[in-house]
Amino acid sequence: MLLQVLLFACVGIAMEVFFTAITEYPRRRCNRLMGHSYVWMALTYGSAPLLLAVIYPPLESAPLVGRLTVYVAVLYAIEYTAGWLLRCALGRCPWDYGRARWSVHGLIRLDYLPAWAAACLIFESLWLELRVL
Repeated sequence: MLLQVLLFACVGIAMEVFFTAITEYPRRRCNRLMGHSYVWMALTYGSAPLLLAVIYPPLESAPLVGRLTVYVAVLYAIEYTAGWLLRCALGRCPWDYGRARWSVHGLIRLDYLPAWAAACLIFESLWLELRVL
């Protein structure tokens, strides 16, 4: 299980670095396509296999859209809570979405829903493959 946590943390951070490089290109116009993440996110991504072990079994027969809806809702709750706790502990959240149009208290972005749904689909697929091994 520890290897799964580490694998999901690495995969999640890699996806985030790729995502930030692509989405920030229009604003920065830097051909280097440098992305970024936060070490704090390793905890969020690393928790995915633990959460899937609890959430997936009752949803196994649900349609994909239903499962993704639950996954993204849980993910948003985790990201919001983690951001709020970090803001309380550190005085600010490392990711600050305060200027974004679709942010909620600067902690989550609702316009990222399609990207989070894709990430959840990747995580579910990876988790199911690892479960078989």
